[in-house]
Formats: sequence, C-alpha cells, structure tokens
Amino acid sequence: MLYLYGYDMPKGEPRPDSLEGAGPGAELRWHPLRGEWSVYAAHRQNRTFMPSKADDPLAPTTPDGPLTEVEFSDFEVAVFQNRFASLHPDATMPEAMPPGTDGGAANGDCEVVVFSPEAEGNLGTLDQDRRRLLVSVWNDRYEAMSKRGLAYTMPFESRGAEVGVTLQHPHGQIYAFPFIPQVQKVAADAFADGYDLGAPLEDWFPTYGVERAGPLMAIVPPYARYPYEVWITGARRVAGPWEYTPEEFDAYAHLLGSVTRCYDALFGQATPTMMSLQAAPKGYDGSFHFWTQFFCLLRAPGRLKYLASVEQATSVFTVDVMPEQAAKQLREIL
Repeated sequence: MLYLYGYDMPKGEPRPDSLEGAGPGAELRWHPLRGEWSVYAAHRQNRTFMPSKADDPLAPTTPDGPLTEVEFSDFEVAVFQNRFASLHPDATMPEAMPPGTDGGAANGDCEVVVFSPEAEGNLGTLDQDRRRLLVSVWNDRYEAMSKRGLAYTMPFESRGAEVGVTLQHPHGQIYAFPFIPQVQKVAADAFADGYDLGAPLEDWFPTYGVERAGPLMAIVPPYARYPYEVWITGARRVAGPWEYTPEEFDAYAHLLGSVTRCYDALFGQATPTMMSLQAAPKGYDGSFHFWTQFFCLLRAPGRLKYLASVEQATSVFTVDVMPEQAAKQLREIL
C-alpha cells in the first residue's frame, strides 16, 4: 500500500504493475540472558544496496523509466511498506524453534518514509513546510499503528553510509513492534515511577543547551552516551508529537532541521547520525515524556565513534567528549 501526503495533489497516475516484495518470513527469538527479543529476517540479506541514481527505487516513477516504489511522477512525502521488512503484519509462527528457545512470529510493520522526490537532501535542507508535513505524516502513522494495537511505534532516520544506509535518497523508516523493546520499557517505567525529564531542562540549558525554539529546546543531555548526542524536547510532558500545540509543532519541525545543519557545519561534512522519535509505548500515555534523539557517529571531523568490545559486551559506554563541551561547540555553530 502506497500513501502519499502533501499540500498539493501528486502528479501522474499509478502504474498497474508493482515491485515484488520479499515476503513476510521473519521470526522472533527470546534471549534469556539479556531479557530481550531479537528479530531474524534472512530475506533482508538480499535487499537493495547502494543503487545508482538511475536505479533509485525511492525516486518518482517517470513514464518511460523503470518502476520505482512511488508510482507517480511527482509527490511530496510518500509512505509504503518495506519490501524487506523485519516485522510484517502477515508473519506466521515458525514451524519449530531450537531446543530451549522461545520465539514467535515477527508480527508488526515496517514502513519507509520518503522525505522528498529529490535524490539528495536531508532534514536540514528541507524547507520548514516540508518538515511540518513530515511531522504530520509521523503523527498519522502513529495513529494507524495504534489502531492496530501494536505495542511500540518508532519513526527513525539512519543517515550516512557509516551507519549502514543502503539507499542514499532522503528517507526514514517506521518500525511498529508487537512488544515494547527493552530500552523503551526501562524508560517508560522510569517515567511511570516519577522521573521528570522536564523539571531540570531550564537549569540544564545554559550549559547543555544548543538552541531554543519557542517552548522546545535542543540539548546535549548531561548523561549523553554518544559524543555530540542531541535531544529535542520541552518542559511540558507529552506522550508524542501528536499532542504538540501549534507552537510546539512548528518549533519541533524547526529544530529537526537546525540540529542536522549544526552537525554538518561542525564537522564540515554530511554527518552520519541515527535519529529516532521516542514516544509513549502502549499503556504509558499518561506518564511518558516524548523526546527525539540524535546519536552522532563522529567524535571529531573524520573520526568515527566505534563501539568497542567492552561497550558492545556490557552496554557501558565510554564517551570521548564531555557533554558540556559538546553542547558549547554545537551552540557556537549557530
């Protein structure tokens, strides 16, 4: 299913043929020593990898060109189900599990969100109207996944080959899980137990703030795990961006672009980042405090932040740049 969003009608007509999907073959397996699920999706091994611009599957479909994922000659924002999905609404139970292993069907959904018909660009180069539209798209997809009863929905963007991006066209994805992932469950329980993210923000801002936009701010949290990690949030507790006031909505769209431009200016290159929206899991709407996080994969120009053996094995990060210094450097770019 293809969903098109925009201020104007898309151009062209859908073509009768369509790209063949890889199928719903994926399963969940439980890791008893970590207390978390993993998804096994062997069909993703053959997903499209770094195609040429002529073979860009996220570009508009031209009348005489090859069929792409977006069957129109022009559009603004497009959403469709990932053909190489890790989670699928039609996933079926595995025939058998290895002895001593618990698992099940990888039910859920994986959608691709194409930010623009243009082959190049990013959240920082999109104009404010397009970023507002993108936030509206995320809100619509949150609602759609919630109506299906899925436990946790996360829009995200992986940017840069260093992160593992296989398509360069500006886009993000949305994963909707049948369970609440462990990281989000811990955060949701912390909020439910009384942690107030909004309370210290004003005190943090002089030292850790990057930019303020109306009631929202971009900050480097004092407990950041990645060098130059940035969060966008506000003092008012909201479950997700669907609860934003018009002023907050505009501020949020602005900061998405501003943070991206700030990274690129600081490092002098298209900065590899992992951006994700951290909204309330199912059942936590009343206590959760929404934030958006950018994990930066650089610790200095041309130097990647690698997760070393001890970090991978323990999840105890060693951070190369003090959050105070990272915030100061980013703030001075603006």
